[in-house]
Amino acid sequence: MRNQVSKEARVIPLRPAPARPDGTEPRAKEPLWRDLVGEVLRRERQTQDRTLKDVADAARISLPYLSEIERGRKEASSEVLAAAAHALGLGLGDLLSLAHGELTRRSITHSRTITRSRTAAAPHRPHNGLCLAA
Repeated sequence: MRNQVSKEARVIPLRPAPARPDGTEPRAKEPLWRDLVGEVLRRERQTQDRTLKDVADAARISLPYLSEIERGRKEASSEVLAAAAHALGLGLGDLLSLAHGELTRRSITHSRTITRSRTAAAPHRPHNGLCLAA
């Protein structure tokens, strides 16, 4: 029996998904840790007006690998992250703290967006019964 290959093309959408039938927007994905750490490394490097080559040489890691880390394409080990951070004059704790701050900032923005879309989608109804608050 022969394997038949589908002649249909796999479609990858370039635009965000449309709103759901109930009017709410699809939930945005939370950022990946590697994306946050990469963005912090890139921002710190650019703030210091340093090149990828300069930082990669100081950290003793390859330039292409550092580039992939900055773009969030690679999940770097703690040793590599520490080397990159030290090359930028940061400690590993500083790098992680900056990434955590970025995650917190995005999470607050993300939760406000979700709250707004839920509020707009669901009409206010009085609570007839037990209401719990944390």
